[in-house]
Amino acid sequence: MLRTTSVDLVSAQEPTKRVPVGRRVFLGVTGLAALGVAFGGSIQNFLGNAFGSGLGGLLPGGDRFRIYSITGEYPKIKDSDYRLKVSGLVHHPKTFTLDDLKAMPVTSFTKTFQCVTGWRVPDVAWEGVLLSDIMDAVGIRDEAVALTFESYDRSDTESLTIDQARLSDVIVAYRMLGAPVTTEHGGPVRLYVAPMFGYKSLKWLSAIRVVDRVQPGFWEQNGYPVNGWLDGTTGPTNPDPSLT
Repeated sequence: MLRTTSVDLVSAQEPTKRVPVGRRVFLGVTGLAALGVAFGGSIQNFLGNAFGSGLGGLLPGGDRFRIYSITGEYPKIKDSDYRLKVSGLVHHPKTFTLDDLKAMPVTSFTKTFQCVTGWRVPDVAWEGVLLSDIMDAVGIRDEAVALTFESYDRSDTESLTIDQARLSDVIVAYRMLGAPVTTEHGGPVRLYVAPMFGYKSLKWLSAIRVVDRVQPGFWEQNGYPVNGWLDGTTGPTNPDPSLT
């Protein structure tokens, strides 16, 4: 049975101007973030004051999501209008409807959602399709190296290597917290990358392209590491799967 957790939604516009975050700063922030998880508001307030809107501004305490938007608004997509286009270095390009995704084998699990800036929501129930199943449905060509992801907000982008995309806790999610993914949370369909910090889990997923090299996404182009594993490391492989 899926477990759910009660959350309060905190609306917050994330400005388009970013504060560059190199690897050394990233590791320092993730260390402070761990203190914020353990000791609450005072550390989280320090992070917000120190890094400002570039890392999310003032952070909430307790079991809450903070809702980010690069553009300052949330794209609203009807379930019946939703389309996920998968193209690039594949044998069978395909566009999936929401019903197509729901007809595929279902994967569900409960994981903690962790933001790089220190807040987290424990015991979040997720449900959707393994990204690897979508990859298998279109057939990945031998020269493929990575995947890029696009959002209905027309601003956010992300990337994963082929190996990362095939991890067993990386899904295209259409349910969370025991209900359909809401618009504010990136619905009707979003990416969820459990072993990495939240900025890798792109919302309002509209397209996947299979490409021949890693192409840094929006947050990475503004200073975040391409690989943001939950232990703070930034290499291509997950050093500590037990964290998720």
